[in-house]
Amino acid sequence: MGGRVADLGGGVRLSEGWNLVLTEAGTGILPSDVSLTSGFIPAPVPGTVAEALEKAGRFDRAKPQPLHDRDAWYICRLVDAEAGDAILRLEGLATLCEVFLNGQKILTSNSMFEAHDIDVTLVGGDELALCFRALEPKLSEPGPRARWRPQMITPQGLRMVRTTLLGHMPGWCPEVQAVGPWRPVSLLRPVAPVIRDLSLRPDLLENGEGRLYASLSIEGDVEGLVLKCGEAEQAFEKSGAGRHTAILKIPDVAPWWPHTHGVPQLHDVALVVDGVEYALGRTGFRRLSVDRGADGQDFALIVNGERIFCRGAVWTTADIVRLPGGRDDYESWLRLAAQAGMNMIRIGGTMAYETPEFFRLCDELGLLVWQDFMLANFDYPKNDAAFNAHVEAEVSELLNRTRLSPSLAILCGGSEIHQQAAMMGLPERFRASPIVEEIIPPLVQSLRPDVPYVVNSPSGGAMPFSPNAGVTHYYGVGAYMRPLADARRADVRFAAESLAFAHVPQARTLARHLPVPAVHSPLWKERVPRDRGASWDFEDVRDHYLKELYGFEPNRLRREDPDLYLNLSRAVTGEVTEETYAEWRRHGSGCNGALVWTLQDLLPGAGWGVIDSTGEPKPVWYGLRRAFRPVQVLLMDEGTNGLDVHVINEGDAALELTLEVSCLRDGRQKVVGGDSELSIGPRSKQKIACTDLFGAFFDTTYAFRFGPPSHDVTVARLTARESGAVIAEAFHFPLGRAKAFHDAEITASVLREGEEWFLDLRSDRLAQLVQIDFEAYRAEDDWFHLSPGVTRQVRLYPRVGTAVETVPTGQVRAVGSRRVIEV
Repeated sequence: MGGRVADLGGGVRLSEGWNLVLTEAGTGILPSDVSLTSGFIPAPVPGTVAEALEKAGRFDRAKPQPLHDRDAWYICRLVDAEAGDAILRLEGLATLCEVFLNGQKILTSNSMFEAHDIDVTLVGGDELALCFRALEPKLSEPGPRARWRPQMITPQGLRMVRTTLLGHMPGWCPEVQAVGPWRPVSLLRPVAPVIRDLSLRPDLLENGEGRLYASLSIEGDVEGLVLKCGEAEQAFEKSGAGRHTAILKIPDVAPWWPHTHGVPQLHDVALVVDGVEYALGRTGFRRLSVDRGADGQDFALIVNGERIFCRGAVWTTADIVRLPGGRDDYESWLRLAAQAGMNMIRIGGTMAYETPEFFRLCDELGLLVWQDFMLANFDYPKNDAAFNAHVEAEVSELLNRTRLSPSLAILCGGSEIHQQAAMMGLPERFRASPIVEEIIPPLVQSLRPDVPYVVNSPSGGAMPFSPNAGVTHYYGVGAYMRPLADARRADVRFAAESLAFAHVPQARTLARHLPVPAVHSPLWKERVPRDRGASWDFEDVRDHYLKELYGFEPNRLRREDPDLYLNLSRAVTGEVTEETYAEWRRHGSGCNGALVWTLQDLLPGAGWGVIDSTGEPKPVWYGLRRAFRPVQVLLMDEGTNGLDVHVINEGDAALELTLEVSCLRDGRQKVVGGDSELSIGPRSKQKIACTDLFGAFFDTTYAFRFGPPSHDVTVARLTARESGAVIAEAFHFPLGRAKAFHDAEITASVLREGEEWFLDLRSDRLAQLVQIDFEAYRAEDDWFHLSPGVTRQVRLYPRVGTAVETVPTGQVRAVGSRRVIEV
């Protein structure tokens, strides 16, 4: 009987005893051709050639050498493997690989994204060898003529090879080329009864009933076969073709929600075979759909019948050298994403597939996953049967590996294929890509009918990248340096990527990992992303908005006050993203979601990531955390229509809140103010004119200019009515931010409550962009505005290795003041 064997816990990973040597391309045909004196080095498996070389001190990720011009031999003596029949499972080989057992070739693999099961007979003391052939000759082979050639990816031969584009996008990421057994190598010893082709799929019906569909094949005699989910059980029944099926039903099941909108409820799943229980993982029940609107131009994700505003970031990789796939590799990144209030992570088509551990963490954390298939920008071949078979295999494997994951929310045919063709001037009839339009959709419908499919990102408008229809990649605010008002003018429906900037890391990261003059140093500039061939980089984009928001000429400020320049550079991208998301989330907005480009950097420096490569959140991360609050207050400048307050409640319970709005002169003296008690229902928004709170006209936006300005900041504060706890604040600067810089006098003290430490802050007037710099602790919030006259309490999280008894010490500063507060 064929089919993939289910690993019910009997597999053994072959992770020890591997050695690696690089040889000239094509000089060794068999393992015996490789001399034992060739200079082998220990090699981690799963792992990459770059990782092994880095551990041996022979590779620098900041200045990587090419790896596609040589053959890489991994050789391991299976000293602990007993003789007998087994299954050799290879879960990922990058990229052209020949597998030898005892000198005999047993597999040739031509895709980084396919797994292989090979029936083998071991004799004891066996030698397993993996030869990763040089990819460079393959990339130089001519393929069928392409209708367009993307400039951002090099070389063009990559369109014919199933491998990651990471390492092949100059100006985007380090040119670290992926070579090696990047996913686990295991030995399985199946014993009867053998389970094959195990298929599981959860579903949530509109009446609240959860269902788990299961099917499998069995070799061997079985008395009892039961599917369990939580406390519910369902026996399997025999169906045709030797299959067994079960449909387990759970009435009124607790559903899975993205964490911003509810509880990501998970349920244990197990298979019971003749009384022996085998854990299969956990699953959640949720119902997904996409609302395209009456005109077919909209794009909104519906989860369990509720419209979700999706916000988050595009994933790159946990480590550009290792390309790891373990829970520990993913966890810190994804927890920071959830802590920032993100509810969606996109894995783009220029990256690589992640392991089931990634999805399990997203399941637990309540993070939706937008999954591109690894196709991007190229004009992929139309009628290449072998290429299409590789794509079909990788798609099927991904969908089967993630069968239990409720976090998988969108499947997408890839990134910027249609956009690339359109931007090259091709008419619509020449942009078709059969792979994403004809080959992938039936597989998705068959294997994951519960997950909506998007043909490509972006797609849907008059042009594939038009922001006012379907899915877009929005860089009006950002790379194209449009005014902030463009976020409304563009009428963005859903941005699968947006808001790319060269985000400056915290000072502690630069001091440890990039201690060079900002901007001027060539090493600094090497780390700043740019589009290949462009005359500008994303630092120029950031400088544009620094001038726009603060009025300083960046070049002059950098010379005359480099510290202020660097601090404003850290702050400005957070301020821009906060304002842009406020526009997209306000009452009346047609936007249904937007993801920033990207979640993490690949090297220390001013990269696209909102978290630096060491795992430290950048200042922009804190801005996003404030922008993404599920319960939120916003201030929107409507010109001569005045200043509107928007209150958002994404939760599933009604809230009793108090709203206060104050206009302050010199950042401290209240000129006018008002408050209101609000009852806001679940999943709802309210809009309130400030003049309704004040009870009379007041030029809150300073649009009429009947006289000199009477205030420099408006503060909106949302508190819980019963407890008085501050939930959210918003700030509006009618004269611009620089006019509201004040030499604020801040008092700071730390206190301990149980096992937790807190920092209490209080200011005599508005303090903009308050920075908390503690060596042993990271603040829950940072680079925020501090309102006058109220105490702000900030939780402090101990850094790795910090004992709870360690008293937090450090400094507090605010932009606009030279004061340094020692704590």
